[in-house]
Amino acid sequence: MPKTDKKQNNTSNAKFNAMWGGRFSDKPDDIMEQINASIGVDVRLWRQDIAGSLAHCEMLVKQEIIPADDGKAIMDGLKQIAGEIESGDFEFKTSLEDIHMNIESRLREIIGEAAGKLHTARSRNDQVATAFRMWVRDACVDVVNQIEALQETLSTLCKAHKNSIMPGFTHLQAAQPVTLGLHLDAYVQMLERDKARVFYCGKNRANESPLGAAALAGTPYPIDRDFTAEKLGFKHPMPNTMDSVSARDFAVEFLFSCAMCGTHLSRLAEEIILWATPQFGFIQLSDAWSTGSSIMPQKKNPDAAELVRAKTGRLNGNLIQLLTVMKALPLAYNKDMQEDKAGVFESFDTISLCLQALNGMLSTATFNTERMLETAEDGFTTATALADWLVMNLGLPFRDAHHVTGAIVKMAEDKGCKLDALDLADMQAVHADITDEIYTVLSVKK
Repeated sequence: MPKTDKKQNNTSNAKFNAMWGGRFSDKPDDIMEQINASIGVDVRLWRQDIAGSLAHCEMLVKQEIIPADDGKAIMDGLKQIAGEIESGDFEFKTSLEDIHMNIESRLREIIGEAAGKLHTARSRNDQVATAFRMWVRDACVDVVNQIEALQETLSTLCKAHKNSIMPGFTHLQAAQPVTLGLHLDAYVQMLERDKARVFYCGKNRANESPLGAAALAGTPYPIDRDFTAEKLGFKHPMPNTMDSVSARDFAVEFLFSCAMCGTHLSRLAEEIILWATPQFGFIQLSDAWSTGSSIMPQKKNPDAAELVRAKTGRLNGNLIQLLTVMKALPLAYNKDMQEDKAGVFESFDTISLCLQALNGMLSTATFNTERMLETAEDGFTTATALADWLVMNLGLPFRDAHHVTGAIVKMAEDKGCKLDALDLADMQAVHADITDEIYTVLSVKK
């Protein structure tokens, strides 16, 4: 992480106000500086900000809005700044508010007054929106890749356990026999929808260029918005300049996509936690993905899964936070919108961590398939199959078949045996037309 100056503002008023302060005669109060500064958060946008500035500068030269010599000096200076940030030699200053003014201030130190021409036909409003959209677009690619990695692990497990019998549950009660492969594939499908949401956000919602909208009403300079949009990999410029600088629905959609994915991961984590208990005994987590107890030496806790389950709260909270910020803002840009990035950055970090943690847990886990089969056989999970046999072979209405099956299950429960251990005569006492073919559906393996 690039170093950031945490000291109070000691710069002169003239230097502090070099970017916007011609109207002001005094420096901001120290607390005003703290609440106004965002460099501690938006420093993460430095790559996108420099890329946006390079494209904007190239367009200004192409359109003959600034001289070519100044354009070359600006672009060379920006590339030098990128190297300084990459190496960790760049000092970010809270007195300069944000990533954008920090970079422009350093550019002025390197090339002099020509640096001021970079901001021709541009406002921080469209500059910020452009860099933020580019960051979200890049983040979507990363999240999609991480989702696919977890899907690959799950799919491998699905193939390995396509015939591993386990109880399927409703209400956390044994319901019908299924396979572990079918169970895990449900999460593959959930993640497929998550992937589609994230992919769409990156390729569509975040992939429109606000650059050229300036503060809110465009600019009188003969700019080429299509040129900068293409340079920066956007599909096209946004058609309305006020919407360009004030829209944050791309960020909200990214947050929702992370929250929805987090909800699915939390459900998977919850099952891992349950399955890892001695009472279930379905899964054994590796030591690398477990922790112990400070007082109980026998404990092996699935803490990574528990933390994935808990971190979903952060994802949900970040979504609600930005929705609340945006819910009553008049057009166009308002300083409230400076609070749009922290939650997005945190949600990206959180969902990435959760996806990698679950991938690590599952790729190194072992499943106790014998225990799963035993549990499936213990819970009368073939009762529905019995009812369906009565319908298909004896012509009973399903409601009647349901009632007959319930009576047979009660009989087995009273006798303390499994359904396939009942005598045919016992079942015929409930319904006389039952034949020995009933045994073809009473075993979970069959």
